[in-house]
Amino acid sequence: MLYLHDVWVNWFEGEENGYNVCPFHEWRKSDGIEILDQVPVLYIDSMTYQYLENDLQDIPKSMLDEIHKRAYIRKNQERKPLDYASIVTDGTSIMVFDTMGYHIPMRKSRLIPRQERLVLELIEGRQPQSYKIKGKEQKEYHILSLPPQQMQGLTRRERQLKQLLMIALDQLEAGECLEEVRYWLTEWAPDQYCEIKEMSFDQAWGILYHEVSDGWSKRHENFCKQIVKGHSYYENIWEKEQEENPTKSLRP
Repeated sequence: MLYLHDVWVNWFEGEENGYNVCPFHEWRKSDGIEILDQVPVLYIDSMTYQYLENDLQDIPKSMLDEIHKRAYIRKNQERKPLDYASIVTDGTSIMVFDTMGYHIPMRKSRLIPRQERLVLELIEGRQPQSYKIKGKEQKEYHILSLPPQQMQGLTRRERQLKQLLMIALDQLEAGECLEEVRYWLTEWAPDQYCEIKEMSFDQAWGILYHEVSDGWSKRHENFCKQIVKGHSYYENIWEKEQEENPTKSLRP
């Protein structure tokens, strides 16, 4: 069994999509950084790695048995084992997960660059392990869990705002108010006003979703600011993202 010690982690809890498990350069001062005393390292095949990184399904039992209580965290000078935690890599990408006592990767983190290099050095000359995944379900993407290509190239802040916008659009669809969806489509595309006022709810919402879910720009950001206005919970998320910047003070 391979191990890494004094591992810096920045947990992202309940994230089924790997694009939301932020790399080190996107970590923030407000994030809760932990240091794990010891973590096992598994070199695994790409299919198993993608399964762990981009889903919240059951981890193969053979893997759980292999890593059971092999990871430790130090709290108040006491060394405590974690039930199931491990660093996994397919030789290209690297992630650490902790099940929090369950059998799914409940929280995930990237590593700091220096420790990523150490992982790749540890597996040099070794062959990846394969695991049998039972009951694997096909991953389905939707408005609240966009496919990776629709998040590609975005910063952490942009991804957060885009997800906020998708939540607002989801609420708009659930409301089934024709005048409201026509209004927001007109805000997005004012030059199409004449066509929009003749559209059905499904037509208007479909066009709005299709256009807004594609890419990210200042136009998207301004539209997001407009559509969340008056909703205090969403406005708080918006304001937080205006204040946040990637931390410059963390030094591994």
